[in-house]
Amino acid sequence: MTILAFAEHRDGKFKKSSFETVRAARTVADALQADLCALVIGSGITALAQELGQYGASRVLVVDDPVLAAHANRAFASAIATVAAQRKADLIFLPASQMGKDLAPRVAVKLNAGLASDCVAVNVENGELIATRPVYAGKALVDVRVTTPVKVYTLRPNVFTATTGGGEAVVEQMSVPVDPADLTTVVKDIKVATGRPDVTEADIIVSGGRGMKGPEHFGMLESLADVLGAAVGASRAVVDAGWRPHDEQVGQTGKTVSPTLYVACGISGAVQHVAGMSSSKYIVAINKDKDAPIFQIADYGIVGDVFEVVPELTTQLKQVLGK
Repeated sequence: MTILAFAEHRDGKFKKSSFETVRAARTVADALQADLCALVIGSGITALAQELGQYGASRVLVVDDPVLAAHANRAFASAIATVAAQRKADLIFLPASQMGKDLAPRVAVKLNAGLASDCVAVNVENGELIATRPVYAGKALVDVRVTTPVKVYTLRPNVFTATTGGGEAVVEQMSVPVDPADLTTVVKDIKVATGRPDVTEADIIVSGGRGMKGPEHFGMLESLADVLGAAVGASRAVVDAGWRPHDEQVGQTGKTVSPTLYVACGISGAVQHVAGMSSSKYIVAINKDKDAPIFQIADYGIVGDVFEVVPELTTQLKQVLGK
C-alpha cells in the first residue's frame, strides 16, 4: 500500500497545514504498514522538499517545472493524479486549505476515487481507514468509510499536530507532462494582510460581526489581535457590507477555522458562522445581548458593550503579557 500526501507551499515556505497533513499521513502509514510519499509541485522548490522528512515523509516526490511556478488548479490536479497513478497510491491526503479544497475533487474525479473532505480525525480500525468529518453545519460528526479502490481525504488545518522527529527524506524528481490547456487560468498574485497569520492557520483569531457597527471600529480588534499575535476574522454580514476583505470571512460560505482560541466580538452566532468556527478549542464571546446564540457554544462569555470590553481587555492583556 502507498500513501501520497500533497504539501502546499507559498513564498518559498511550506504552509503549516502541509506539515500537519504529512504528519497525519505518517501516523496512518505506520498503522497500515504502508509506504508514505510526500508530493511537492512548483518551480524551484527542490531544495525545499527535504524539510518534509522531519514530519515523517521517508520519500518526497518533486514536480519541479517552470510552467508550474504560478498555481494553476487544473495543471496541479493533473500532476497529482498522474503521480498518484504512477506510484499506485491507494490513499491521497491534502490539506483542507483553499487550495486543497479546490484540488481534491478534481483529483478524485480523475482517479475515480471517493472523497472525504474536511476531516477532523483519521483512524485505522481493523486495517481500514475511518475518517471523521463534521456534518449538519458542524452540529454532528460522522465516521466515513470510503469504499473505492483509491481514496482521497482533505484534513482540516489546526486539528492535526505537526510534530517533528523524523529523519532525512529521499528526494526524487518526477517528470509530469503539462497540458497547455490546463494553464489557461493561473493564480498570478496572492494578496494577504501583512503582519498577521491567515485565519485558516492562526492559533488565535479575533473576529468581529455586525455588532462592530462599522469598518472604522475594527481598529480596536486589530489592536487586540496585535497583542495576542492573532489573525483578524469577520462574519459574512461584515464582509458583504464591505467592512473587511473576503479572505477574513469565517463561516459556511467563508473559511473553516480551528484555532486554539476564537474571540467573537459583536457576533450573534448565526448557524452559518458557527459552522466555520465551532471546532475551535476555546471560544470567548463578547456580546451585549445575553440571549445571543453565540453564548450557547462559547466556553467563556462576556455580556457587555464590545466598545467598552475590548479596549479594556486589550489594556489588561498588554500588562499581563508585558507588551
